[in-house]
Amino acid sequence: MEQTERIKEMEQRMNRASMAVMGLSAALDQFEAAKNDIDTLNTYYGSSEWKEDFDADQQNLLPKDLKRGVLSEDGLWNLLEDYRELKKRLKEQVSTT
Repeated sequence: MEQTERIKEMEQRMNRASMAVMGLSAALDQFEAAKNDIDTLNTYYGSSEWKEDFDADQQNLLPKDLKRGVLSEDGLWNLLEDYRELKKRLKEQVSTT
């Protein structure tokens, strides 16, 4: 490969890598900021309060227009599991570098 082509290729690689690093950095900032929310949701899920709220929803005691995704067993469980998997992935990435 001639010198000019090599430099162009390396410049493209640097630009892609730079965008990826900046994107990951921003995503990690959001991820770290969400930790308190995740911890609170993890405590709430399966607690007596969650069970009480879930039962009230099942008995149609909550306002019809109330968003209640947090009472979806699968939705909240999936979020918490995705969080655990992402933490595991991040640890694996750190240990391989």
